[in-house]
Amino acid sequence: MSPISLIESGRRTIELERRAVSDLSGRIDENFCRACELILTCEGRVIVVGMGKSGHIANKIAATLASTGTPAFFVHPAEASHGDMGMFTRKDVVLALSNSGSTAEIITILPLIKRMNAPLISMTGIPHSTLAKAADVNLDVSVQQEACPLNLAPTSSTTAALVMGDALAIALLERRGFTAEDFAFSHPGGALGRKLLLKVRDVMHAGSALPRVTPATPLREALLEMTRKKLGMTTIVSENGKLAGIFTDGDLRRTLDQELDIHRTPISQVMTRNCKVTHADMLAAEAMRIMEDSAITSLVAIDDEGRPEGVVHLHDLIRAGLA
Repeated sequence: MSPISLIESGRRTIELERRAVSDLSGRIDENFCRACELILTCEGRVIVVGMGKSGHIANKIAATLASTGTPAFFVHPAEASHGDMGMFTRKDVVLALSNSGSTAEIITILPLIKRMNAPLISMTGIPHSTLAKAADVNLDVSVQQEACPLNLAPTSSTTAALVMGDALAIALLERRGFTAEDFAFSHPGGALGRKLLLKVRDVMHAGSALPRVTPATPLREALLEMTRKKLGMTTIVSENGKLAGIFTDGDLRRTLDQELDIHRTPISQVMTRNCKVTHADMLAAEAMRIMEDSAITSLVAIDDEGRPEGVVHLHDLIRAGLA
C-alpha cells in the first residue's frame, strides 16, 4: 500500500467509528435510564461479563465503573461455568456484553443468573437476540458497519460498546454526586491522588525540626537556629506560644543592608509580622498555591489558637510530586 492509501484507510476507519458513536446518542433513552436505576439500587456489585473482544471492553467498563463510584468487577463467562459463578450473588447486577447477543459462553450461564434473580442488563448489537430478550433491559449498541473492510473484525462495534459503557459510568457518577476527592481515593498512587489527599501535616517539619526563637532572641542566635534546622527560616514565638512572625533568608538580605549589629539586635526588630500561614489539615496542593501566588518558599502551619505546629517548605511539596 502507498502512503496515500494508508492515510485513506486510517481516515476511513476513524470516520466509520465516529458515525457508530454518533448513532448512540439517540439510544440514550428510557432503557438507559432503567439500566442506571438498576445499578443505583444495587446492594451488591456490578458484574460485567463478555467474551473475546467484547470481554476486553467489558473488563475496561468494569474498571471505569469501579473508579467512578460504582463497585464493579469483570468475570470471564467461560470461567463462570467452571466455578466462578460463585462470585455472583442475588444482590448483584449483571452487565453482559455480546455484539451478536448469542455468545455461547454467556447463554450457558443465563439460566443461573435468572435462577438467582439477579438483575440483568445486556449490551448487544442485535436488539432481538437471545441475550437481549432475556435481559431486564437491553442497551442497543448496534452499528451499521464495522471499520474492518471485510465487516468482520470487531472495530466499530467494540468502540460503540466502550462509549456506551462510559456513558453509563458517567451518568452514574453524576447521579451519585461523586467528587474529585472520591476519585482520588480510588487513585491514591496517581498525581491526582497526591494533590487531593496529601495534607500539610503529611510533609511539614514539626517537633524538634521546627525552627523556633523568642522575640528577644538576638539576630545572631536566630541565624544559628536557621542554620541548624536548614529550612532557610525560623519562626518567632511569643511567651504565650503564639506565632509572632517569621524571619527568612530574604529578610536576612534586607537586614544586611541596614548594617545592624547582629549580636545585639533582637529578632523582633527585623522579623516579618502578619506572615502567610497555613493549617496542618489544609491540602498540600492549596498550600503550594499560596506559596506560588505570594512568591514565598515556606509556610508556617498554626493551630486554632495561632500556635505554630510545623513548617512546610516548597521543596517538600515538589519532592511529594505536587509540581
